[in-house]
Amino acid sequence: MSTAPGRPQAAGWRQRVERVGAGVRGGLDQFHGGLVYVGRVIRLLLAVGQRAALALRGGPHRIRRQALVQQAIRVGVRSIPIIVLVQIFIGIILSLSMARPLDDIGQLERVADVVALATFREMGALISAVILSGFAGASIAAELGAMVEGEEIKALRAHALDPIRFLVVPRVLATAVMMVGLTILANVVGVFGGFLTSVAVLKINPHTYIDLTRAALTPTDYFTGLFKGGVFGAMIALLACHEGLSVTGGAEGVGRATTTTVVKSIVCLIGADCVFAIIFYALKWW
Repeated sequence: MSTAPGRPQAAGWRQRVERVGAGVRGGLDQFHGGLVYVGRVIRLLLAVGQRAALALRGGPHRIRRQALVQQAIRVGVRSIPIIVLVQIFIGIILSLSMARPLDDIGQLERVADVVALATFREMGALISAVILSGFAGASIAAELGAMVEGEEIKALRAHALDPIRFLVVPRVLATAVMMVGLTILANVVGVFGGFLTSVAVLKINPHTYIDLTRAALTPTDYFTGLFKGGVFGAMIALLACHEGLSVTGGAEGVGRATTTTVVKSIVCLIGADCVFAIIFYALKWW
């Protein structure tokens, strides 16, 4: 009779241990799945790099120029209006949000420095990449996913055609190159938005604003922003192509791939930007 109360207590401890074990096992499974996913993306990256290197030699391994131009127009040109609109808003937000703190210390004209450095180092490339992940990344994933479900990928392989060379490489190259161009545009437009706000609202002399902007920026600021833009573009295209080629489950799988592409792209973009910030700070480029 004295051992009866201890049995529920022992069972309770056993259940707690089992729950902890299940949680640890679930975490390890997720960690393993993450490593597998990263490995697949890296393998796709290596395959793209190999095909791109072979394409430089010309011959049967070359990439069709028409495919590159088509993807560049689709990814880059069509996203210009939304990027211009958003970057103007970013320039306005930066200038107005920093106006009062700088005015309190008698440095209102230094709004030009803040807008220029924030735009060229961070906002130009990062915001454009986030927009592109939803504008182009989801579209690439949906297109490739529909091709997988329509067995077009199998048809390419049946005709001895490499899907990576014909479908993935043009999209990755076009997205990376156009992302650099979009970053340049975003930088100019963001600074212009800050300029208009500073001159029209904050009553800063336009010549002073331009002179301070030129003085604040260095060649390193231009380089780091453009470099990040190219890397971000390649990341978006790689993730989108991987998700599209991994589609299963029909139309539902295609929709899931588009959503997953946007979410994973944004997380990876912010994570990569954090890594770049640490590296550039360590190198004293900032």
